Amino acid sequence: MTQQVIHPMVKLQRKVGSLIASNSIKPTDSIWKIALLYGDEWAFWKKELLDFGFTMQDPVKDLLEVEAWDDE
Repeated sequence: MTQQVIHPMVKLQRKVGSLIASNSIKPTDSIWKIALLYGDEWAFWKKELLDFGFTMQDPVKDLLEVEAWDDE
C-alpha cells in the first residue's frame, strides 16, 4: 500500500474551504484576508500563492477552483 503525499496547497485549499463553510471568510474576500488567520505561517503561504500566480487581491474562490497543483 502506497501512501499519497498531499500537496501543501491542497491542505490550504481545504482549510480555506472550511473557513468559508464556517462563515469566517466569504468566497469573494481577497486572499490577503487569509493572512489574518495564519499569523506566523503567512509568509510561507504568501510565497506559495505568489509562485502559483495569485495576487493578494484575487478572490478566495479562485484558490478553491484550482483542480491540480503542479510544481513544474
